[in-house]
Amino acid sequence: MRCELCPRRCGADRSRGGRGYCGMGENVTAARAALHYWEEPCISGTRGSGAVFFSGCVMRCAYCQNYSVSGGYGEEISVKRLSEIFLELEKQGAHNINLVNPTHFVPQIISALDMARGRLQIPVVYNSGGYERVETLKMLDGYVDIYLPDIKYYSEEAAVRLSNAPKYFETALSAVGEMVRQTGAPVFKGYGAVGQDEPLPDAVLLKGTVVRHMVLPTYYKDSIEVIKRVGEHFGECILFSLMSQYTPFGRVRTDSALSKLNRRVTTFEYRKALDAVLSAGLRGYMQEKSSAAEEYTPEFDLSGLKAEKREISD
Repeated sequence: MRCELCPRRCGADRSRGGRGYCGMGENVTAARAALHYWEEPCISGTRGSGAVFFSGCVMRCAYCQNYSVSGGYGEEISVKRLSEIFLELEKQGAHNINLVNPTHFVPQIISALDMARGRLQIPVVYNSGGYERVETLKMLDGYVDIYLPDIKYYSEEAAVRLSNAPKYFETALSAVGEMVRQTGAPVFKGYGAVGQDEPLPDAVLLKGTVVRHMVLPTYYKDSIEVIKRVGEHFGECILFSLMSQYTPFGRVRTDSALSKLNRRVTTFEYRKALDAVLSAGLRGYMQEKSSAAEEYTPEFDLSGLKAEKREISD
Protein backbone atom coordinates (compact mmCIF):
# COMPACT_ATOMS: atom_id res chain seq x y z
CA MET A 1 0.00 0.00 0.00
CA ARG A 2 1.40 3.38 -1.02
CA CYS A 3 1.77 5.74 1.95
CA GLU A 4 -0.31 8.91 1.85
CA LEU A 5 -0.64 9.53 5.58
CA CYS A 6 0.94 12.99 5.60
CA PRO A 7 0.49 15.95 3.20
CA ARG A 8 3.63 14.93 1.30
CA ARG A 9 1.85 11.78 0.04
CA CYS A 10 5.23 10.34 -0.94
CA GLY A 11 3.74 7.03 -2.07
CA ALA A 12 6.42 4.84 -0.48
CA ASP A 13 5.41 1.19 -0.17
CA ARG A 14 6.36 0.86 3.48
CA SER A 15 4.71 -2.56 3.77
CA ARG A 16 7.29 -3.93 1.31
CA GLY A 17 10.41 -2.48 2.83
CA GLY A 18 10.13 1.03 1.40
CA ARG A 19 10.78 4.10 3.51
CA GLY A 20 8.77 7.27 3.30
CA TYR A 21 9.83 10.91 3.42
CA CYS A 22 9.61 10.42 7.20
CA GLY A 23 12.47 7.93 6.95
CA MET A 24 10.41 5.12 8.46
CA GLY A 25 9.28 1.71 7.23
CA GLU A 26 6.26 -0.27 8.35
CA ASN A 27 7.38 -1.20 11.87
CA VAL A 28 6.82 1.21 14.73
CA THR A 29 10.08 2.80 15.83
CA ALA A 30 10.34 4.84 19.02
CA ALA A 31 13.12 6.52 20.98
CA ARG A 32 11.64 6.86 24.45
CA ALA A 33 8.58 6.05 26.55
CA ALA A 34 8.45 7.69 29.97
CA LEU A 35 6.67 10.18 32.18
CA HIS A 36 7.25 13.67 30.80
CA TYR A 37 6.89 16.80 32.95
CA TRP A 38 7.59 19.64 30.51
CA GLU A 39 4.39 19.92 28.52
CA GLU A 40 1.73 22.55 29.25
CA PRO A 41 0.48 22.36 32.88
CA CYS A 42 -2.87 20.94 31.76
CA ILE A 43 -1.06 18.08 29.98
CA SER A 44 1.76 17.21 32.41
CA GLY A 45 -0.26 17.88 35.55
CA THR A 46 1.40 16.81 38.77
CA ARG A 47 2.24 13.22 37.80
CA GLY A 48 3.52 13.69 34.26
CA SER A 49 2.35 12.88 30.77
CA GLY A 50 2.96 9.36 29.46
CA ALA A 51 5.03 10.34 26.43
CA VAL A 52 5.98 7.99 23.62
CA PHE A 53 8.50 9.65 21.28
CA PHE A 54 8.22 8.17 17.79
CA SER A 55 11.22 8.15 15.45
CA GLY A 56 11.29 9.74 12.01
CA CYS A 57 9.37 12.85 11.01
CA VAL A 58 7.22 14.30 8.24
CA MET A 59 8.62 17.80 8.87
CA ARG A 60 12.46 17.75 9.25
CA CYS A 61 12.69 21.33 10.55
CA ALA A 62 16.11 22.99 10.22
CA TYR A 63 16.14 23.82 13.95
CA CYS A 64 14.71 20.54 15.30
CA GLN A 65 15.59 20.04 18.98
CA ASN A 66 15.03 16.28 18.64
CA TYR A 67 17.01 15.96 15.41
CA SER A 68 18.54 12.59 16.32
CA VAL A 69 15.09 11.08 16.74
CA SER A 70 13.58 12.75 13.68
CA GLY A 71 16.57 11.38 11.79
CA GLY A 72 15.69 7.82 12.77
CA TYR A 73 17.26 7.06 16.15
CA GLY A 74 15.15 4.55 18.05
CA GLU A 75 14.18 0.91 18.39
CA GLU A 76 11.59 -1.09 16.51
CA ILE A 77 8.74 -2.42 18.63
CA SER A 78 5.68 -4.46 17.80
CA VAL A 79 2.15 -3.09 17.89
CA LYS A 80 1.48 -5.39 20.82
CA ARG A 81 4.44 -3.97 22.71
CA LEU A 82 3.23 -0.44 21.97
CA SER A 83 -0.13 -1.33 23.48
CA GLU A 84 1.61 -2.70 26.57
CA ILE A 85 3.64 0.52 26.89
CA PHE A 86 0.43 2.56 26.99
CA LEU A 87 -0.86 0.46 29.88
CA GLU A 88 2.47 0.56 31.70
CA LEU A 89 2.57 4.36 31.52
CA GLU A 90 -0.94 4.52 32.92
CA LYS A 91 0.12 2.23 35.78
CA GLN A 92 3.05 4.59 36.51
CA GLY A 93 0.52 7.36 37.14
CA ALA A 94 0.50 9.22 33.79
CA HIS A 95 -2.36 11.67 33.34
CA ASN A 96 -2.54 10.73 29.66
CA ILE A 97 -0.84 8.89 26.81
CA ASN A 98 1.14 11.46 24.82
CA LEU A 99 1.84 10.38 21.24
CA VAL A 100 4.77 12.60 20.22
CA ASN A 101 5.32 12.94 16.47
CA PRO A 102 2.90 10.12 15.58
CA THR A 103 1.66 11.01 12.06
CA HIS A 104 3.53 8.35 10.08
CA PHE A 105 2.46 5.55 12.46
CA VAL A 106 -1.27 6.32 12.71
CA PRO A 107 -2.53 2.88 11.53
CA GLN A 108 -0.25 1.06 13.96
CA ILE A 109 -1.23 3.38 16.82
CA ILE A 110 -4.91 2.72 16.15
CA SER A 111 -4.24 -1.03 16.28
CA ALA A 112 -2.36 -0.63 19.59
CA LEU A 113 -5.21 1.42 21.08
CA ASP A 114 -7.69 -1.22 19.94
CA MET A 115 -5.64 -3.84 21.81
CA ALA A 116 -5.77 -1.69 24.96
CA ARG A 117 -9.47 -0.91 24.63
CA GLY A 118 -11.39 -1.45 27.86
CA ARG A 119 -8.20 -1.32 29.94
CA LEU A 120 -6.72 2.07 29.09
CA GLN A 121 -8.67 4.64 31.11
CA ILE A 122 -6.71 7.87 30.56
CA PRO A 123 -6.96 10.39 27.68
CA VAL A 124 -4.89 10.02 24.51
CA VAL A 125 -2.94 13.08 23.30
CA TYR A 126 -1.90 13.50 19.65
CA ASN A 127 1.18 15.76 19.73
CA SER A 128 2.30 16.83 16.25
CA GLY A 129 3.90 19.49 14.07
CA GLY A 130 0.54 20.40 12.56
CA TYR A 131 1.41 19.25 9.02
CA GLU A 132 -1.46 16.79 8.82
CA ARG A 133 -3.94 15.46 6.27
CA VAL A 134 -7.57 15.80 7.34
CA GLU A 135 -8.20 12.34 5.89
CA THR A 136 -5.63 10.82 8.27
CA LEU A 137 -7.02 12.71 11.26
CA LYS A 138 -10.49 11.37 10.53
CA MET A 139 -9.10 7.87 11.09
CA LEU A 140 -8.40 8.94 14.69
CA ASP A 141 -11.93 10.13 15.47
CA GLY A 142 -12.94 8.38 18.69
CA TYR A 143 -9.35 7.41 19.54
CA VAL A 144 -7.83 10.80 20.43
CA ASP A 145 -9.13 12.96 23.28
CA ILE A 146 -6.65 15.84 23.12
CA TYR A 147 -4.90 17.31 20.11
CA LEU A 148 -1.65 19.21 20.68
CA PRO A 149 -0.57 20.57 17.26
CA ASP A 150 1.88 23.27 16.30
CA ILE A 151 1.03 26.01 13.89
CA LYS A 152 4.59 26.97 13.04
CA TYR A 153 4.37 29.41 10.15
CA TYR A 154 2.10 31.78 8.32
CA SER A 155 4.31 32.64 5.34
CA GLU A 156 5.06 30.19 2.56
CA GLU A 157 8.65 31.42 2.50
CA ALA A 158 9.26 30.42 6.13
CA ALA A 159 7.51 27.06 5.77
CA VAL A 160 9.50 26.05 2.70
CA ARG A 161 12.81 27.47 3.82
CA LEU A 162 12.78 26.05 7.34
CA SER A 163 10.74 22.85 7.00
CA ASN A 164 10.36 22.18 3.26
CA ALA A 165 6.61 22.14 3.92
CA PRO A 166 4.66 23.70 1.03
CA LYS A 167 1.22 25.14 1.85
CA TYR A 168 1.96 24.65 5.54
CA PHE A 169 -0.33 27.30 7.00
CA GLU A 170 -3.47 26.38 5.07
CA THR A 171 -2.77 22.69 5.69
CA ALA A 172 -2.29 23.19 9.44
CA LEU A 173 -5.35 25.44 9.69
CA SER A 174 -7.54 22.77 8.04
CA ALA A 175 -6.04 20.12 10.31
CA VAL A 176 -6.81 22.11 13.45
CA GLY A 177 -10.36 22.60 12.19
CA GLU A 178 -10.78 18.82 12.06
CA MET A 179 -9.19 18.42 15.48
CA VAL A 180 -11.61 20.93 17.01
CA ARG A 181 -14.52 19.19 15.29
CA GLN A 182 -13.53 15.95 17.01
CA THR A 183 -12.77 17.29 20.50
CA GLY A 184 -15.02 20.30 20.92
CA ALA A 185 -14.11 23.04 23.39
CA PRO A 186 -11.63 22.24 26.20
CA VAL A 187 -12.93 20.16 29.11
CA PHE A 188 -10.95 20.01 32.35
CA LYS A 189 -10.96 17.67 35.31
CA GLY A 190 -11.87 19.87 38.25
CA TYR A 191 -12.79 23.54 38.17
CA GLY A 192 -12.45 24.15 41.90
CA ALA A 193 -15.27 26.03 43.61
CA VAL A 194 -18.80 25.89 42.26
CA GLY A 195 -19.40 28.75 39.84
CA GLN A 196 -15.73 29.25 38.99
CA ASP A 197 -15.39 30.11 35.29
CA GLU A 198 -11.75 29.15 34.76
CA PRO A 199 -9.92 25.92 35.69
CA LEU A 200 -7.47 25.96 38.57
CA PRO A 201 -3.76 26.14 37.63
CA ASP A 202 -3.31 22.41 38.31
CA ALA A 203 -6.44 21.31 36.44
CA VAL A 204 -5.80 18.53 33.92
CA LEU A 205 -7.26 18.58 30.42
CA LEU A 206 -9.58 15.70 29.58
CA LYS A 207 -10.62 16.74 26.09
CA GLY A 208 -9.86 19.58 23.70
CA THR A 209 -7.30 21.10 21.34
CA VAL A 210 -4.22 23.08 22.41
CA VAL A 211 -2.52 24.96 19.57
CA ARG A 212 1.17 25.66 20.05
CA HIS A 213 3.29 28.32 18.41
CA MET A 214 7.01 28.80 19.03
CA VAL A 215 8.46 32.24 18.32
CA LEU A 216 11.53 32.07 16.04
CA PRO A 217 14.39 34.58 15.80
CA THR A 218 13.71 37.25 13.11
CA TYR A 219 10.26 35.78 12.42
CA TYR A 220 8.19 37.58 15.06
CA LYS A 221 6.05 39.27 12.39
CA ASP A 222 5.18 35.82 11.06
CA SER A 223 4.21 34.86 14.63
CA ILE A 224 1.87 37.84 14.82
CA GLU A 225 0.09 36.70 11.65
CA VAL A 226 -0.27 33.12 12.94
CA ILE A 227 -1.70 34.31 16.25
CA LYS A 228 -4.12 36.77 14.65
CA ARG A 229 -5.58 34.17 12.31
CA VAL A 230 -5.78 31.41 14.92
CA GLY A 231 -7.79 33.82 17.07
CA GLU A 232 -10.09 34.67 14.16
CA HIS A 233 -10.72 31.04 13.22
CA PHE A 234 -10.91 29.27 16.58
CA GLY A 235 -11.16 31.77 19.45
CA GLU A 236 -12.43 30.11 22.63
CA CYS A 237 -12.75 26.70 20.94
CA ILE A 238 -9.05 26.09 21.68
CA LEU A 239 -6.32 26.80 24.18
CA PHE A 240 -3.25 28.59 22.84
CA SER A 241 0.31 27.95 23.97
CA LEU A 242 2.93 30.57 23.13
CA MET A 243 6.41 29.11 23.37
CA SER A 244 9.71 30.90 23.96
CA GLN A 245 11.83 27.76 24.21
CA TYR A 246 13.60 28.10 20.85
CA THR A 247 17.23 27.02 21.17
CA PRO A 248 19.49 26.62 18.11
CA PHE A 249 19.74 22.98 17.15
CA GLY A 250 20.24 21.00 13.96
CA ARG A 251 21.23 22.69 10.69
CA VAL A 252 20.93 26.28 11.96
CA ARG A 253 24.17 25.73 13.86
CA THR A 254 26.19 24.91 10.75
CA ASP A 255 24.37 26.32 7.69
CA SER A 256 25.54 29.87 6.97
CA ALA A 257 22.31 30.54 5.04
CA LEU A 258 20.41 30.06 8.31
CA SER A 259 22.82 32.03 10.52
CA LYS A 260 20.11 34.49 11.59
CA LEU A 261 18.43 31.61 13.41
CA ASN A 262 21.59 30.67 15.31
CA ARG A 263 20.54 32.58 18.44
CA ARG A 264 17.73 32.66 20.94
CA VAL A 265 14.63 34.82 20.72
CA THR A 266 14.97 38.34 22.13
CA THR A 267 12.69 39.84 24.75
CA PHE A 268 11.44 42.31 22.12
CA GLU A 269 10.47 39.51 19.69
CA TYR A 270 8.70 37.49 22.34
CA ARG A 271 6.89 40.53 23.73
CA LYS A 272 5.53 41.36 20.27
CA ALA A 273 4.09 37.85 19.98
CA LEU A 274 2.69 37.99 23.50
CA ASP A 275 0.98 41.30 22.73
CA ALA A 276 -0.60 39.65 19.68
CA VAL A 277 -2.00 36.84 21.86
CA LEU A 278 -3.56 39.35 24.22
CA SER A 279 -5.01 41.33 21.30
CA ALA A 280 -6.49 38.16 19.80
CA GLY A 281 -8.18 37.31 23.11
CA LEU A 282 -6.73 33.81 23.17
CA ARG A 283 -6.55 31.95 26.49
CA GLY A 284 -3.94 29.42 27.40
CA TYR A 285 -0.27 29.33 28.35
CA MET A 286 2.74 31.61 27.90
CA GLN A 287 6.22 30.22 28.51
CA GLU A 288 8.81 32.05 30.53
CA LYS A 289 11.84 33.00 28.42
CA SER A 290 13.99 30.95 30.79
CA SER A 291 12.53 27.85 29.10
CA ALA A 292 14.93 28.40 26.18
CA ALA A 293 17.63 26.07 27.47
CA GLU A 294 19.01 22.74 26.32
CA GLU A 295 18.35 21.07 29.69
CA TYR A 296 14.62 21.06 28.86
CA THR A 297 15.25 18.76 25.90
CA PRO A 298 14.83 15.09 26.92
CA GLU A 299 17.64 12.61 26.47
CA PHE A 300 16.71 9.67 24.28
CA ASP A 301 17.94 6.41 25.75
CA LEU A 302 15.18 3.96 24.71
CA SER A 303 13.74 4.27 28.23
CA GLY A 304 10.54 2.35 28.77
CA LEU A 305 10.54 0.56 25.41
CA LYS A 306 11.91 -2.79 26.48
CA ALA A 307 9.60 -5.25 28.19
CA GLU A 308 11.01 -6.69 31.41
CA LYS A 309 12.27 -10.28 31.00
CA ARG A 310 10.84 -10.64 27.49
CA GLU A 311 11.64 -9.75 23.92
CA ILE A 312 10.59 -6.51 22.25
CA SER A 313 8.76 -8.16 19.35
CA ASP A 314 5.99 -10.74 19.36
